Amino acid sequence: MNETDVIVVGAGPVGLTLAIDLGQRGVRCTLIEKKASPEFLPKMERCNARTMEIFRRMGLSKKIRAAGLDASVPMDVYVVLAMNEPPLLRLPYASVSQALEEIARSEDASLPLEAYQLISQYTLEPLLKSVAEALPTVTVRYGCEFLSLEQDASSVAAKVLDGKGGMSEIRTKYLVGCDGGASPVRKQLGIKLRGEGNLLHLRQALYYSETLYDRIPLGGGPGRGRHYHVADGQATFLIMQDSTRHWTLHAVVERDEDMAAQFQKAVGAPIEYSMLDVGQWRQNLLLADHYCADRVFLAGDAAHLVIPTGGLGMNTGVGDAVDLGWKLTATLQGWAGPNLLASYEIERRQVGDRNVGASRYASLGRRKWRSQYRPDIRDATPEGQATRDNLARVADIEQRKTNEMIGAELGYRYVGSPVITDEPGGPEHLFREYHPTTWPGARLPHIWLEGGLAVQDLIGPGYTLLRLGGAGADDGKLEEAFRARGVPFSTLDIAGQKARDIYGHDLILLRPDMHVVWRGKQAPDDAVALVAMVTGH
Repeated sequence: MNETDVIVVGAGPVGLTLAIDLGQRGVRCTLIEKKASPEFLPKMERCNARTMEIFRRMGLSKKIRAAGLDASVPMDVYVVLAMNEPPLLRLPYASVSQALEEIARSEDASLPLEAYQLISQYTLEPLLKSVAEALPTVTVRYGCEFLSLEQDASSVAAKVLDGKGGMSEIRTKYLVGCDGGASPVRKQLGIKLRGEGNLLHLRQALYYSETLYDRIPLGGGPGRGRHYHVADGQATFLIMQDSTRHWTLHAVVERDEDMAAQFQKAVGAPIEYSMLDVGQWRQNLLLADHYCADRVFLAGDAAHLVIPTGGLGMNTGVGDAVDLGWKLTATLQGWAGPNLLASYEIERRQVGDRNVGASRYASLGRRKWRSQYRPDIRDATPEGQATRDNLARVADIEQRKTNEMIGAELGYRYVGSPVITDEPGGPEHLFREYHPTTWPGARLPHIWLEGGLAVQDLIGPGYTLLRLGGAGADDGKLEEAFRARGVPFSTLDIAGQKARDIYGHDLILLRPDMHVVWRGKQAPDDAVALVAMVTGH
């Protein structure tokens, strides 16, 4: 019988991120994946700003940028009749290099520390796999299928099948299902997904063209960009992948073989290409009733399914992984109280629920402008022109809902968590606007310090007390209370008024994932009680 501290089922980006996070914290972890190796399928395509901040904290952001789309490539979004005709609408968006330049110039807390990165899942997965395999406490087993689990008060026993048909059992203290929307782990637990299922049935195909990107613009068509939405009755949507040589097309068609003609129609000009793969998928807006059952947890698509509009699927899952990773570590190290692991479902399910709502909001926007399509859209008549003008006008409002989700990315805040101080009220949760705040439960906003240092880069791996403005408000009792419980803790002094004015408080207590758990203008009245609460006791 094999033994480990944590089994992670599923080696997509979420499972790999969790395994790396646990491994970097010294936790014995076994990652199992049914596939023999990562597959060359696009699926997710974008790490958003918050995810890149998380990967930066794990030491991976530079590797991911080097592997992903070149920073100079334009990210504009177009609505077109075809790629060789003048666009009906262009929505300009900053390239990675432009976004990073803007961040470097920023003097307040309104921007993230990291810009987004376009990177296809078939690029990201092998990269994360190589990182996980290099960690001494992580065992990576591809070609290993999860079959079933049984748990008792102290452990979980998982039956698995290897690629040669051999069955074995792995015993672990905790198990996490990161095994996708059809999650066998979730089904074993009897947890239901609820919401809106099968909203639209599409096909997705992956293409390779050596010349398409270099030839853009085609005739009078749009310039280089990220997304090309075709104004038709089949929801056709063309996406440039991170190599600029691979493209994906989504459309409502009857047969797999129809996707070749659909690609040619969307491009609109003769082009050499190969169609590498065709699959089917359905739009879903679903949330699991629960994110855990005793010693078994769910993360990523196993817990929430969203429509890709807004780019919140994989990125929400990465947030799940880093929330759960440090809490499992704390529990295994013996300094966490029972409320710490219990807070995982309380915190992350509300984010999953909000992001399902954000995805619905973005998807309804796209459906609204697509509903303006009429069969006369190509007609050289006043009626045809009116159709084109109307669709473009509505898309100029509604399509932005898909591409502008900075509030959902950065502004989420954990409410009602048993391990975060409760301050009545709090800022509104917005999808498209980000207003930096140190309200308990929020992510610490990024600011630059003297010398070009980012405050996030100075936060330690445990709990961190920020002492701002040299006010001397801390009396040292917080450190005593953390040390007495054996909890990793550090203090960071930030002199000067700028950071104090932006953050609004003299003292800010952060947990390992850089979310604020307490803030004050003087030392807490009862440091021992505060430390007990934020560590789950």
